[in-house]
Amino acid sequence: MEERWIRKAGMENVPVERETEGVCRLSFPLLEESGLVSHCFSTRLGGVSRGRFATMNFTFTRGDKQEHVMENYRRMARALGVDLERMVLSYQTHTTNVRRVTEEDEGKGIARPRDYKDIDGLITDVPGITLVTFYADCVPLYFLDPVHRAIGLSHSGWRGTVKRMGKVTLEAMAEAYGTRPEDVLCCVGPSICRDCFEVGEEVAEEFCREFDRRFHRELFYRKENGKYQLDLWKANEIVLREAGVAEKHLQITNICTKCNPVHLFSHRVMGNERGNLAAFLCLRE
Repeated sequence: MEERWIRKAGMENVPVERETEGVCRLSFPLLEESGLVSHCFSTRLGGVSRGRFATMNFTFTRGDKQEHVMENYRRMARALGVDLERMVLSYQTHTTNVRRVTEEDEGKGIARPRDYKDIDGLITDVPGITLVTFYADCVPLYFLDPVHRAIGLSHSGWRGTVKRMGKVTLEAMAEAYGTRPEDVLCCVGPSICRDCFEVGEEVAEEFCREFDRRFHRELFYRKENGKYQLDLWKANEIVLREAGVAEKHLQITNICTKCNPVHLFSHRVMGNERGNLAAFLCLRE
């Protein structure tokens, strides 16, 4: 099945494709091999949505039929072996706000309304709760603390990345659970690659200010048209490594959402006329 993906050369081929009952998803060996979590990054394949949402769409807010979106969640829950009604959904607005999820939050966003907003990161140490965050080019960040049995899942677009969402999430886990960055397994999930992510000077300047000069050549380059190509994968790697994550505990995607629009939703390709992908992460009971 791997030949269906356009991947960036010179990088490890992660994540890998998995399929259960027709539901195609992507997963990281680093997390799989721990035996502690169920997780994935969704694809467009295996759902019931139609048209611009075809077929595995996870957003209720772009005009898709609610019953189709719910069926997509049911199919993913079965594929992952998790409880649909214990899922907890983020409420993303490109912040670095992280919510500690407890039993009281179970089902929020899927089985009952959310009583929070402006939440781009979720953490928990409760087995059986599945954290869910959403994407269509931005970067999903997965965190597993195998020592304290805690997890985190964060949405990091360019705004979140320049504000070091990875570090913020690790700090939230440290405060809540005693997590030490050197113990944590981290994965940077499918998102837009440097070759596809053109940004203006104002965005490049923010990264110039926030990242040490020695990293600038790796992070971006200026083109003849005055625009820049920005590497969010490398930026998040730098953030996580500087926060204390060990190199051996870090896996980085080589799948770009914009390069794979047949199988993944991409805002840069489709604009607002599209569905959303989702990241799922659950501590096993």
